[in-house]
Amino acid sequence: MTTRRKFLTSGALAGAATIAAPATLHAQTAIKWRFQTYAGATLGQFTTKPVIDAINAAAKGELEIELFYADQLVPTGELFQALQSGTIDAVHSDDDSMAAPVDIAVFGGYFPMATKHALDVPVLFEQYGLRQIWEEAYKEAGGVVWLSAAGQDPCNFNTKKPIRSVADLSGLKVYTFPTAGRFLAQFGVIPVTIPYEDAEVAVQTGEMDGMAWSGITEDYTVGWADVTDYITTNNISGAWIGSMYVNEEKWAELPDHLKSVVRNAIEAGHHYRNQWYWGGEAKLRATGTKLELTSIPAAEWREVENAALVFWDEIAQQSERSAKVVQIFKDYNAITAKSGTPYTCL
Repeated sequence: MTTRRKFLTSGALAGAATIAAPATLHAQTAIKWRFQTYAGATLGQFTTKPVIDAINAAAKGELEIELFYADQLVPTGELFQALQSGTIDAVHSDDDSMAAPVDIAVFGGYFPMATKHALDVPVLFEQYGLRQIWEEAYKEAGGVVWLSAAGQDPCNFNTKKPIRSVADLSGLKVYTFPTAGRFLAQFGVIPVTIPYEDAEVAVQTGEMDGMAWSGITEDYTVGWADVTDYITTNNISGAWIGSMYVNEEKWAELPDHLKSVVRNAIEAGHHYRNQWYWGGEAKLRATGTKLELTSIPAAEWREVENAALVFWDEIAQQSERSAKVVQIFKDYNAITAKSGTPYTCL
């Protein structure tokens, strides 16, 4: 009887283990996200796809993200609305382009003369308090969680005709960002708003004279260097401020370990873009054969820089939080100006 009891007991336990096994061996149904980036497919393979690929690989089937490129699901200007409503689950863009209804949206994209290098952006967010300000603004807006920001390339003019003076900007029809266009309008620039993928054709047909949307790396990568002839070394701002965002409900539903996967992949993506852009800007300026480099003399360009400071003060008036951001830019630029090279180099 003792032996029989042991057999039955061990057999029953084995049976229970066999029955329970499927619950632990079979993964739950994968969480699926639809993710749209500001970039077209040619550019997006460098700016956004590495992040998505890293998340999908590390999530091991628990989270599967489908990537869509510029305007494929919704126009870029409607990204925030689509993200907030849940039409899209996550986004890579800038606050300005996607018309985020937050007072700090004007600082996304290229805020005139705010930065000189891509590394300025993480420093401003992690050391000067912009992270807390962005988190607060999006929490108030509701429905969207801001995850992280990073810098990319500077904003130069690549055009059909050369720009060698501030006067050459007058009448120039360019594809650019909302706030950058608003600022440049005082110098006679005519901002043109069209879908991203239409920009190249618009230059070929004469609808536009060029772009003030990127640095030289993107010009060569996406084909804009094939339809324009010049790039001006003076930049409107030294780094694009772009961010990753996610629908609030989707983020809340994500288990903590998958949130870590997403955050780690985003940070790795920031690192990749830093070297890709920084190396590309130098190499293509030095060895590129498609775009001739032109420059506006420093003394004359100072007129634009001074106008940017006036523009900053105007933006500071829109809210207490905007004033706080402007003051951070002023404080940081004062530090870098005092520190000298390489912080002051454009």
